[in-house]
Amino acid sequence: MFNMFLTDATQATGGLSSMIVPIIYLAIIGLVFYFIILRPQKKEQKKMDAMISALEIGDSVLTTSGFYGVVIDVMDEVVIVEFGSNKNCRIPMKKTAIVEVEKPGSAEESESK
Repeated sequence: MFNMFLTDATQATGGLSSMIVPIIYLAIIGLVFYFIILRPQKKEQKKMDAMISALEIGDSVLTTSGFYGVVIDVMDEVVIVEFGSNKNCRIPMKKTAIVEVEKPGSAEESESK
């Protein structure tokens, strides 16, 4: 009943402002989603890519399955890791299966401090 008394000009303006509010809410939700989920994920992915690209022979690594080993050979997407003190236990695995890398000199430096 109230709509009958409104003029055409106020109806057009009211329609436009009622469209802007949901768009602003969606934009705010999108920004929150980006800063809480996507941005930290991209940051972590860059950190992992840098760690894998700096992988060298002789580095101690931790795999996704929880095994510690030493890198014997590095190829494009595959590394050969030696596990334990048994020199015959060498397993090829993807670089993406490596979670943590420790350089051989970094352990000695942290112990001397």
